[in-house]
Amino acid sequence: MNILIDKATVVTMDEVSVEKCFTGSIGITGNKIGMVAMQEQRDKALERFRAEYGEPDRVIDGRGKLVMPGLINTHNHVPMSLMRGLADDMPLMKWLHDHVWPYEAKLTREDIHAGAKLGIAEMLLGGTTTFADMYWHEAEVGKAVEELGIRAVLSPTFTDNRFADFKADFEEVYARYGSGQCGRITMMIAPHSVYTCCGENLTAALGMADKYGLSLNIHVSETMDEQETVWNTHAMTPLQYMDKLGMLKPGTLAVHCVYLLESDIELLVERGVSVAHNPQSNMKISSGVAPVSNMVEHGVNVSIGTDGPCSNNDLDMFEELRSASLLQKVSTLDPIALPAYEVLQMATVNGAKALGLEDKVGMLREGMLADIIMLDIEKPHLYPCHDMIANLAYCAKSADVEMVMVDGEILVENRKLSGVDVPAICHDAEQKAFAVLLRHGKRI
Repeated sequence: MNILIDKATVVTMDEVSVEKCFTGSIGITGNKIGMVAMQEQRDKALERFRAEYGEPDRVIDGRGKLVMPGLINTHNHVPMSLMRGLADDMPLMKWLHDHVWPYEAKLTREDIHAGAKLGIAEMLLGGTTTFADMYWHEAEVGKAVEELGIRAVLSPTFTDNRFADFKADFEEVYARYGSGQCGRITMMIAPHSVYTCCGENLTAALGMADKYGLSLNIHVSETMDEQETVWNTHAMTPLQYMDKLGMLKPGTLAVHCVYLLESDIELLVERGVSVAHNPQSNMKISSGVAPVSNMVEHGVNVSIGTDGPCSNNDLDMFEELRSASLLQKVSTLDPIALPAYEVLQMATVNGAKALGLEDKVGMLREGMLADIIMLDIEKPHLYPCHDMIANLAYCAKSADVEMVMVDGEILVENRKLSGVDVPAICHDAEQKAFAVLLRHGKRI
């Protein structure tokens, strides 16, 4: 199908583009972008589009709308949607040991599937078109991805006490998705962290990643407690220990990175490791403030994640990118830190690079996959418009997202998920969440 989005405000996030924001038109053919043209080039570009791909089957009026790449959430535990609001206002270790891990021990595959659908629906309605997940029974997350149409990177995960189960989980996910059976799903391998996984199991996971040609996805230096635990055990920082094991390499995704020495940042640069920054989760659990500006200045590829819905507690990437910028400004006492366009890059092109998808998504460029969102910019909080890039970074909200396209297919239109019974997804997830509490021995 050919679709023309005509006369819209366009933000391509393409660094080779002359203008960061312009009035123009986007042509989609099948699952790819076939035309990106400024308004003054529209007629000639559309003539070429028609000659190569045929007439547009549908024309979408883009006046009063903004078109940009879909947002890329590089860290999530999406089935934890079932645990939204379960345990708030406490330190990470107490949160994990006393609440999250006991609850998770009672989850069934059906629960995980229901939680994944709930979180994916939330992300799509908010303009997220790609997310990286880290959980067990990731095949259930994969099923939800297939059903709802989002793009995902599935990362089967483990701690030491789940390593035997992890092998079976991984094999199931790889059999379903490892060879590209679903074009919207790729994979990584996710040891939970160096403080919950012994060296033997970390090395085994690295060997599996090398064998199957996959990258690693791992929590790193999220809290001071973690930093001290690893230092007391290995006389190294978590990143130094990972480097000793050979885990730091291009493609590795280091999640959080709140507590870093200058030498750690240099390691990230030297090894080509990307970082998933989770500002709101780090604030909520009081983990600290990641040195994002310092990492960016050194040349680290930093992306943005929401973390799971139990520690955030939502999956709103517009909130997240705004928080990322403001948090750097206040923590460095520098109003120039992490400016608007840079934080938008973190949520788009940098996210694509962090997930190994930079040649496919993250920008609007001819030949790239058509993962596109359209915002209604005729809103009071987006007026006046002195600077549309600044408005996107500091004013836009997920509720402004009107249309979402993934792989050339329109999944959200007029702020509604096409062909999806959202209330049914919500009610099913809530019933399953409360049923887990009953199995856990807690009354509702």
